[in-house]
Amino acid sequence: MQTLKRVAMGLLALVILLAVLALAFRRDVSTLLLQRVAHANIGRNIVPELPDGLHLALCGTGSPFPDPTRAGPCSVVIAGDRIFIVDAGEGAARNLGYMGIPVGKAKALFLTHFHSDHLDGMGPIMLQHWGLASATAPLPVYGPSGVDKVVDGFRAAYVLDYGYRVSHHTEKIMPPGGSGGKAMPFELPPVGQGDTVVVLESEGLKVTAFRVHHAPVEPAVGYRFDYKGRSVVISGDTTKTPGVVAAAQNADILVHEALQPKLVAILGEEFTQRKMDNIAHVMRDILTYHTTPEEAAQQAEAAHVKQLVFNHIVPPMPVRFAYPAFVGDAAQFFKGPITVGEDGMLFSLPANSTEVTKKRLL
Repeated sequence: MQTLKRVAMGLLALVILLAVLALAFRRDVSTLLLQRVAHANIGRNIVPELPDGLHLALCGTGSPFPDPTRAGPCSVVIAGDRIFIVDAGEGAARNLGYMGIPVGKAKALFLTHFHSDHLDGMGPIMLQHWGLASATAPLPVYGPSGVDKVVDGFRAAYVLDYGYRVSHHTEKIMPPGGSGGKAMPFELPPVGQGDTVVVLESEGLKVTAFRVHHAPVEPAVGYRFDYKGRSVVISGDTTKTPGVVAAAQNADILVHEALQPKLVAILGEEFTQRKMDNIAHVMRDILTYHTTPEEAAQQAEAAHVKQLVFNHIVPPMPVRFAYPAFVGDAAQFFKGPITVGEDGMLFSLPANSTEVTKKRLL
């Protein structure tokens, strides 16, 4: 017993000594830790490490609802060594930095539609594209009719900021011609005369926009990316619509928005009980222009896709324990893998194969 007591007292003394030393040298220790973090993360770029093929990174899987675990809607498609961003929700640029995907090297941004939660992160993305790479040309921003108004609006909002940065850092570091974005509008064929248009085709990559139904939001589109025998489809916001099924035929991955009405009804009832009638009304309205997980699964099955990934998660799902309630009966309609998207997920599809691997970057 005496021996155990002496050992315990010795361990306690050692702990106290280490605590005293940590306090005494915390400035030096914290500086050393910061140096190591900076060395590991500054300039980090995962793209050269990826095999040739198509890669899907989820930089934002949330919605307008506050969710501490999810940024606003944002996906990245990497084709070979080229980076393309789809939608730019709030917090997306920060996530891209954490994930080691350099915004400064992005070739273009694609917008599915002009709801605020899909574009309120554009400012930081355009700023990083300019400043981190000393870009001499604006970031191309593809979108259906109206995208020029969005891009021009951001330029107007940031025009003073752009001037400050050029004055402070010089034109060599912040070339005036590289700020902001360049609108790249495209037109869909008239309804009934085709629902798709190829908006980019270069170096083996084809990007096709397709009409979706998100009324009263018009136009609204999704995108299909095809590269070296692999394909990723991103639905954008939409109700269940044949356009998604047609565009997603035999795709490797369908990224589809999803709203679970049973869980939204819980929020709606709570808002009603608290006399928050305006937001309770909104909870009823949003049911009319989104897709349930079960409906998205039906779309995936009809399109014969290999995997289904949910994004634009409504309502917020901050804990995985709640995922079964969100997914509902989706597995009854789609027999392939179903993933509730989370920020930081990376799906890799090597060229000319059927392999799909998944890992986390956050």
